[in-house]
Amino acid sequence: MIHALPRRHFVAASAALALPGCATTTERTVAAKPACLHPVDAAPDRVIRTAAGLRPYRRSGFVVRADTLGTKRLVHNYGHGGSGITMSWGTSKLAVDMGIAGHRGPVAVIGAGIVGLSTARLVQEAGFPVTVYAKALPPDTTSNVAGGQFHPFGLFDNDAVTPEWRRQFAAALDYSWRRFQIMVGGDYGVRWLTTYVEGMPEEPLMATFPPAARIVRAEEHPFPVERLWRYDTMYVETGRYLRQMIRDIEGAAGRIAIRNFSAPAELQTLPETLVFNCTGLGSHGLFGDTELTPIRGQLAILLPQPEVDYAFNGRAGYMFPRADGIVLGGSFERGEWLAEPQPERIARIVAAHQALFGGFRCPA
Repeated sequence: MIHALPRRHFVAASAALALPGCATTTERTVAAKPACLHPVDAAPDRVIRTAAGLRPYRRSGFVVRADTLGTKRLVHNYGHGGSGITMSWGTSKLAVDMGIAGHRGPVAVIGAGIVGLSTARLVQEAGFPVTVYAKALPPDTTSNVAGGQFHPFGLFDNDAVTPEWRRQFAAALDYSWRRFQIMVGGDYGVRWLTTYVEGMPEEPLMATFPPAARIVRAEEHPFPVERLWRYDTMYVETGRYLRQMIRDIEGAAGRIAIRNFSAPAELQTLPETLVFNCTGLGSHGLFGDTELTPIRGQLAILLPQPEVDYAFNGRAGYMFPRADGIVLGGSFERGEWLAEPQPERIARIVAAHQALFGGFRCPA
């Protein structure tokens, strides 16, 4: 997900969705923090690549809904805004539970972004053969152009969602939160990081999120901001994660086929009788969902700095450190359909972070 603006949330807690019984995880180790956090060197000549992605935003939130298409059962799972990574396992669990009840035979998943791949894995875990049909595969998907923080953002408008949708959101967030925890480690590129946020603490989304949240006093941090709070969350190195997800699907005898669909009628030619639509922004044209709006986010990726072991989100934008580079973001451009980085916007993102980290003052 690509994000930087203030988040709109509501208090929610749910444990309605069960995790698989067997899983392995890497135990988290907590190292002593240095006296002062290492600043990011945000010099323009350290930019190694730029990127832009389109968030599939709907004011009324993501869609998880069962439908029919001729003789086929069609289950939608799309519209995650800037929360595709965060919500991927949870909405996919809702969709799969909705679709497989009473089903027999192979299953089709349309779309190979993080939502489609998560759906395919859950279909396999439920005991069904699956084929993923996609016009593009990672790294040529929107999911690759994401910062990778676990935290809902840019997902819905408070005034546009229903109580039923809020229940879906609470259950999906809870399942995703627990699912990502059992994937921490080098295989999937998922790790815990302390995150510093400019401003005042937000209301908790559920009993266990965000954890370790507290206000940070001025003498405890180096950031040149008036108010700061911190919490811990997980971060995903998206390229590594998506590659491993594809390996998991293929290792469990799943198929991946390159195919583009321009109209719903073309889905009726598939041999599978159960189809999951995980096309994200593609559902605007494929299924006529005109509520879907692209919100462009742009990234500047700097040379890696292994010593930077924290994340930041504030008026300067956001900074997420990953093994493949320091990710700087901060744009939220509604209605922009062109998924190409704009040099002027990239320059502003880099300049804002250069000023932020140039103002570091180590506490005594």
